[in-house]
Amino acid sequence: MAALSLRRALLLLVGAAASSLVSAQTIVTGDGTVVAADEASVAPAASAIANTTSAPAALQLTDAVIANLTDLQLSNISLFAFQPESSEKPAATRRAASSAAPPVCKVFPGDAAYPSRLVWAVLDLLTGGALIETVPIGAACYPQSGAYNNTKCAAILAHWTESDTHAADPTSVMSPLFQGETCMPAAGAARGARCTLGGFPSYAVKISNVAQVQLAVNFARNSGVRLVVKNTGHDFLGKSCGAGALSIWTHHLKTIEYVARARTPAYSGPALRLGAGVEVHELYRAADKYNVTAVGGECRGVGVAGGYTAGGGHSPLSSRLGMGADQVLSVDVVLPSGRFVTADETTHPDLFWALRGGGGATFGVVTAMTVKVHPRMAFAGANFTVASGPDTNVSEALFWNATYAYWRKMPEYAARGSYGYSTVFPRGPPGAGYTWSMLPWLVPGMALAEFQAMVAPLLAEWNAMGLAVTPLWFEHDSFYDTWSKGNFPLEGVANSNLRTGSRLFPASVWEDSARLAALLGAMKSIVVEGSALIQYNINGKAPAGTPASATNTHWRDAVWYTIIGAAWSAGVSEAEVKTVNVRITDDWMGRLRPFGPGGYGNEGDVMEPDFGGAFFGTNYDRLLEIKRSVDPDDVFWAPTAVGSDRWQVSGQRDWLTLQTGKLCKRA
Repeated sequence: MAALSLRRALLLLVGAAASSLVSAQTIVTGDGTVVAADEASVAPAASAIANTTSAPAALQLTDAVIANLTDLQLSNISLFAFQPESSEKPAATRRAASSAAPPVCKVFPGDAAYPSRLVWAVLDLLTGGALIETVPIGAACYPQSGAYNNTKCAAILAHWTESDTHAADPTSVMSPLFQGETCMPAAGAARGARCTLGGFPSYAVKISNVAQVQLAVNFARNSGVRLVVKNTGHDFLGKSCGAGALSIWTHHLKTIEYVARARTPAYSGPALRLGAGVEVHELYRAADKYNVTAVGGECRGVGVAGGYTAGGGHSPLSSRLGMGADQVLSVDVVLPSGRFVTADETTHPDLFWALRGGGGATFGVVTAMTVKVHPRMAFAGANFTVASGPDTNVSEALFWNATYAYWRKMPEYAARGSYGYSTVFPRGPPGAGYTWSMLPWLVPGMALAEFQAMVAPLLAEWNAMGLAVTPLWFEHDSFYDTWSKGNFPLEGVANSNLRTGSRLFPASVWEDSARLAALLGAMKSIVVEGSALIQYNINGKAPAGTPASATNTHWRDAVWYTIIGAAWSAGVSEAEVKTVNVRITDDWMGRLRPFGPGGYGNEGDVMEPDFGGAFFGTNYDRLLEIKRSVDPDDVFWAPTAVGSDRWQVSGQRDWLTLQTGKLCKRA
């Protein structure tokens, strides 16, 4: 029944596990009996499943496996059982003993109900040695941490702002702010510096097959341990970390399979089957190999089948080919019950709808998905930079007049399939000017001559103002070349003193000149007051014939997507940090909400007051119904996820939620 490779892994682990549980080639069973640990006595926690094309799905946890483990009487094996299909369900949480009527909380290190090291050793045994006890990535830089390594520390510091650094670590995330900054590598050299877990999960399971995901989900549900999911850690709201938690690390599910003819009720054509750990750069390279075009994100380290698609997924190709969620043909997922299913248009259709845009860490753990791909196409576009300030010949007034001219044409460009990604940053203190960088502006499938003709009226308008801009034009015969040959910037991550918010502005604003003027004025005022501006001229409409999905409805009529935010200096008082954070959520975002009620949940404000309406639009009520049906005990939770308002992280400020405390139900 079982795969020999997993059996051998178990046997090897038996000889190395904690002496309180096992000795060489033996296991102590639940009744204290010592039995030989060989292939006849140890049933590994997976079955080989036939008729599957996805290697990770070839090993699954089944009822027969659980029965075999139960017969063995291995200690605490009930913690790994599936959720009963009857109404008699095991409690997913435990009550703290601090008061007569305490809130319900996930169990936390130090609680009597928190699993012992012996129990964690059982999880390690059953997953084939895949359990990792967390050592924070920065511990290599702390002499007293027990993990000090000067060479490793130097490498971490040299590559700290690169996404690959954090994706390759079991628990590191790209927004250490939400982890609590308790083990920042640069602080390790300080005299007496200490490295603590903070908001890092206590353990992670390095996933290589579906059975390991099922074991982790069942264990978390039955024990009451908090569960988080990390793919690459490319998240800016703290969704991939959580104090005391068990993390499911899907980063190594890297399978990519080309399907020449995928067939669904709504689609017939080529597709790619992707493991959950496939990143954007791997997707684009594979699409180029198979001479097709795939829809993915801009940043190289984004996990395509992870939070990207779950959040809807905007793309340089969205104005022409739709959102990332619009590409999905089927999804493999482990549910909160521990069961593994494939959701598509005809099987589990409600789940299929919810998984495409309904948010990550909500309905289960995606292990693979199949996405449609498109014919190879040419790309043409431009990059340019405009700077104002005393050291330039561009006054502040001219800078903003030129910017307004571009903003006013956004619906026109979006209708042509435009993707315009640009940033506006202050060059220094007030009066130093601004830098506007277009990186890049393109229209998928449009020839260079046609693109230049589209842009020509704007350049002429700028010339008439006295602003001469000479774009750097480019043209490539594939998206991979367009994306990989210097037209897109590399993203910097791991900023611990920065927080952002986002807004989607619909085309209807441009139909009212007074309302448009008010929006543009509000945006300018926010930048003038110190915010950075990251902006996209993009429309996320669904292509004709695409099955309905839970993608935020605000994407469908948007033509301008913006991210604003600000940083604070290291070492400032908490009062000063609060001032910045309150300004972002209440003041700056407050000025923009009347014009754009929606935002992008993957890059939104973690303190968004109406996160349901902002990040899910009119889909929220249906998503909440599905969440309550699929996950009534909230095995899965993440900040701003569907239904997340039933819980809170203890000990948090009312202006910023970190992931450094116990997760408890709201009273």
